[in-house]
Amino acid sequence: MSLEEIGDLIEEELDDKDSVREIGIKSARVIIRLSSQSIIMMHRGENVDEIVRKLKEEVWHLKSLLVNQYPDLLYSGFVQNALQEYCEAMVFRSILRDEPIPSHRELGVNPEAYIMGMGDVVGELRREVLESLRNENFSTAEKYLSLMESIYEMLMRFNYPSGLVPLKPKQDTARSLIEKTRSEITIALMTNRIARKIEHKKN
Repeated sequence: MSLEEIGDLIEEELDDKDSVREIGIKSARVIIRLSSQSIIMMHRGENVDEIVRKLKEEVWHLKSLLVNQYPDLLYSGFVQNALQEYCEAMVFRSILRDEPIPSHRELGVNPEAYIMGMGDVVGELRREVLESLRNENFSTAEKYLSLMESIYEMLMRFNYPSGLVPLKPKQDTARSLIEKTRSEITIALMTNRIARKIEHKKN
């Protein structure tokens, strides 16, 4: 086989891989968009069953496309970012529904994408805490804070090089959010107690 023929074969294979990659990038964008949309809807208390169905289908489509043709692309940045957002949405949904938190194996993703997504769940729970405080639902706020702390404890188990999983920024952010949230809950509880005492004295 001549060098020209070898070059033709390589070009043909790389063109095909590039085409699959472009399809994968579009699919990953859909996953990120649906994940973000579902989280926004969940914060509003809206039903997300239909959007979650579409999300799961898109994840299956992306994985099937790459596994069957170019499995190495499964670990590229655009896929991992999409799966991270998917994990965040699915874990957050389980928490709001008081269901067991699904593992990475149940979601069909690799551990790296899962724990990166789990790190972002802490921020979503903080939003729920603040909403609960606005409604003076202190028990719910404390429940979500406890979950934030549990997730942080799990994240702190992993001390791997950033080349394997860049988790350190997620750990630092989670710790900061927890400290801030704990302080806000404490202030809200103290303010509520003082208000009740004042109201009791008036009566």
